[in-house]
Amino acid sequence: MKLSNIIEEFIKEMLAENREVELQRNELANRFNCVPSQINYVISTRFSPERGYSVESRRGGGGYIRITRTAPENENYILHIIETIGNHISASSSTAVLQELYNSDLISHKEAKIIMAALSDSSLIIQRPERDIVRAKMLKNILINLV
Repeated sequence: MKLSNIIEEFIKEMLAENREVELQRNELANRFNCVPSQINYVISTRFSPERGYSVESRRGGGGYIRITRTAPENENYILHIIETIGNHISASSSTAVLQELYNSDLISHKEAKIIMAALSDSSLIIQRPERDIVRAKMLKNILINLV
């Protein structure tokens, strides 16, 4: 198993016990025998808003990283996701959003697959950055209809 996956699982286990965890970047790096930038990578790629997390970071001697699991409260949660999408979204980020909605029981597996197919690069045969802009508009419209 890759170190990034191990670090992710460790943090997720902590979040399973508490909705919010406060971590020291250097302590985690020491625990997993890696550089602090590896911790930054895991947090930025695996604990993003589209994956259902809020991350607050404070640098310096007493610095910390606070990760909060966003509680899915159906309508409010979907509206929160819509706000985090912004004006553009990549195929991988839209897949992460749909995975989070599925994990939160807000959409079915079949619905997630249909939406992913509609938002895929092979369905949106236009060049970037327009493709990511169109994908964001489509995903937002789909999510608004779930509210």
